[in-house]
Amino acid sequence: MDIWLYDVARSLRTRFTFDPAAENQAVWSPDGRTIVFNSNRKGHFDLYRKSANGVGAEELLYADNLEKYPLSFSPDGRFLLYFSQGDPKTGSDLWILPDPLKTPAPGAAKLYPFQRTPFNELNGQFSPDGHWIAYQSDESGRFEIYAAPIPGPGGKRQISTSGGLLPRWRANGKEVFYIAPDQRLMAAEITAKGGEIETGGAHPLFGPLPTSNGFQYDVSADGQRILAVTPRQTGSEPLTIVQNWPAGLKK
Repeated sequence: MDIWLYDVARSLRTRFTFDPAAENQAVWSPDGRTIVFNSNRKGHFDLYRKSANGVGAEELLYADNLEKYPLSFSPDGRFLLYFSQGDPKTGSDLWILPDPLKTPAPGAAKLYPFQRTPFNELNGQFSPDGHWIAYQSDESGRFEIYAAPIPGPGGKRQISTSGGLLPRWRANGKEVFYIAPDQRLMAAEITAKGGEIETGGAHPLFGPLPTSNGFQYDVSADGQRILAVTPRQTGSEPLTIVQNWPAGLKK
C-alpha cells in the first residue's frame, strides 16, 4: 500500500510514497503543506511526515513498539491526534503529539494521552475551533460517538444514541457526522457553549458505507458534499430470458 494524491481540478493522481513497506493512513496539515502518514517499515506502524509537494525526504516523526494511526491536526497545527493499538492493558488509545510540524521532530517525552482507559478509544477528530475532540469508544459495551473538551474544563458528552463509528465535524462545528451500526451515514446537530456541548437530533443521510480500514468518507467544508467509498453494486441490472431464440434468427 502507498499514499497517492489526486488533483481534482486536473483529474491527475500522483504517487506520494515509494517505500516497499505499507503506508496505511494519512492526514493533511491545516496549511496544506505537510502530510503525516504511517508506515510499518520499522516493524510497527510509526508516524512520518513529508512535504505535500513531494519535494524532500520523508522524516520519522515518532516511533515506538505500538501501531499508530494519524487522525487529525488541531486547526492551528500545534497538535496531532493519533490512536495507538497493541497495549495489552488499554487496547486502543488516543494520544496527542505536540509540535508535529516543528524541526527537529518531537520526541516521546512530549506525548500525552487524551483518552487512555481499559476500553477502546479511537478515530478522534479535532473540532473546527480546536476546543473539542469527537471520538468513538466502546465503554458502554458497544461503540458510541463522544465529544470531550481539550484540554478542558468540562466533561464529555455522548453524541450518538444507538451506536456509531468514525466521526467527522462539519467545518462550522454545528454537525458531527458518523456511521451508524446499519452502515448509514448520520448527521447530528451540535451546539457548543463554553465547556459544554449540546446535541440535537441525528438523521440518516445515505448508505451503506464500509467501516473497516479507517475513515472511508470525508465531508466538504459547507457540509453539502460527501466523498465516500461505497460497496460495488452488483445485480442491479434486470436479467432478460429469451426463449426459443434460434427461431428469432430465422426471421
